[in-house]
Amino acid sequence: MRNFLFHSPYWLLLWLAIPLVAWLRGRRTVSVLFVPFAAAWHRRSLFAPSRWPKIFSVIGLALLILAAARPQRIDDKRESNSQGYDLMMAIDLSGSMLSEDFERDGQRINRLQVIKPVIQAFINRRPSDRIGIVVFSGRAYTLSPLTLDHAWLASQVERLKIGLIEDGTAIGDGLGVALTRLEQSGRESGGHRMGAFVVLLTDGANNRGAMTPEQATEIAKARAIPVYTIGAGREGSVPYPVFDQNNNRIGSRRVPSDLDEPALREIAGKTGGRYFRADDLRTVEDAFASIDRAKKIEFQSKSFLITTELFWIPASLGAGLLLCAALMTNPRANHNKSGRLVSAGTNLAGGVHAASAVRK
Repeated sequence: MRNFLFHSPYWLLLWLAIPLVAWLRGRRTVSVLFVPFAAAWHRRSLFAPSRWPKIFSVIGLALLILAAARPQRIDDKRESNSQGYDLMMAIDLSGSMLSEDFERDGQRINRLQVIKPVIQAFINRRPSDRIGIVVFSGRAYTLSPLTLDHAWLASQVERLKIGLIEDGTAIGDGLGVALTRLEQSGRESGGHRMGAFVVLLTDGANNRGAMTPEQATEIAKARAIPVYTIGAGREGSVPYPVFDQNNNRIGSRRVPSDLDEPALREIAGKTGGRYFRADDLRTVEDAFASIDRAKKIEFQSKSFLITTELFWIPASLGAGLLLCAALMTNPRANHNKSGRLVSAGTNLAGGVHAASAVRK
């Protein structure tokens, strides 16, 4: 039985209803269905026993329920292994990411709009890597654990926007949660995590959180997990949008940029990673080249279960038994509880339908 399974086993619970249906049918006092002129179509059954139609009906119904549960035979089970990296991306969604440092097609865009193409490039161009995402602002949350479902991951990135989390910039917490998501005992050697990286995308100005960036950096350093930092923003005075009480934009004002490049360079330098600027055209390519110099790890990427559908066997047998039960049923032998035989006939001469009750 280890080589067999049911795709939808809950259908088998309907077996419990079969005795109830049989009992209710036995208690009925009139015919279930009256079809005019049906007696003119009927030919006497070749089978005399009256209990066989009931037996065939019950067995046929049970077989149809078995077919609905979709029995399958397991022919083979295969696991596909591949080599790649484990990448956790920590993405800043703080209010400072609304600063409009850049232009695209003649229109100003904010920092989140700048780093989104970088994120999509990491996802789309690394099909053999497991990628996860942590988002942070005043707090840090896991958007996705490590996964190979990059299409779903890319759709989640498209939905990211400023304001999903309470405001603030908790870089230490974001980096700390990303490191936690990389904890896997089977991937560690001597206390070091093999084949794992963190990509931190932020404007670099930490002002919230229970963990400081320095503390998170020391944890990454101790576990030999490189942190690649990508800074979004420019130095100096930058435009910042202004909104009214209904969250409608009414203009913009210039504010000092809070991009903290020295802090991002320090995080990358202490952990063995590198720092990049989001507006650098070679950001993605350089980051890929740096990561690819490390040793890849092997993990199970997909599991295939090859099966053969067997539902057609009980379905065919069940339908055949129900058909036999229908052919064996003699409507002239149906009696009501008062002992009367109900028959329907056709007056072929006058075309007048008559129903008569004849006592035994």
